Amino acid sequence: MSDITDDAATAGPDPVVKRGAEIGYEAVDAAEGLRKGVLLDESDGAPNFAMRRFELAPGAAVPRHTNAVEHEQYVLAGEYVVGIGDEEHVVAPGDALFIPAGVEHWYRNESEEPGAFICAVPNGDDEIELVE
Repeated sequence: MSDITDDAATAGPDPVVKRGAEIGYEAVDAAEGLRKGVLLDESDGAPNFAMRRFELAPGAAVPRHTNAVEHEQYVLAGEYVVGIGDEEHVVAPGDALFIPAGVEHWYRNESEEPGAFICAVPNGDDEIELVE
């Protein structure tokens, strides 16, 4: 039995249900053929993490880069290559990835099918640095 009162249990951010039709997608400047939709973030009241959905078009490539924050990803569709550090991995639906902050990574969709993945990151500034 919990000592938390009903008032304390309901304190904090309000729950949010965001429908798929409400999600806007935009092209990502750093990579042709990559689109991002913000599923939930601070603007929705999510206090700790942002959840985003990325779509990687057939033939698209995301250049080698680093991020200031960690990434947790879950592959939804397609089969594509993810480079992490010095290794490349072919990923497919159901695969999950952890990319620590500051680790170089990149993406390449060599297939004829689009790829898609969910990416969760901590809220806050996420500086992206392209690696030449």
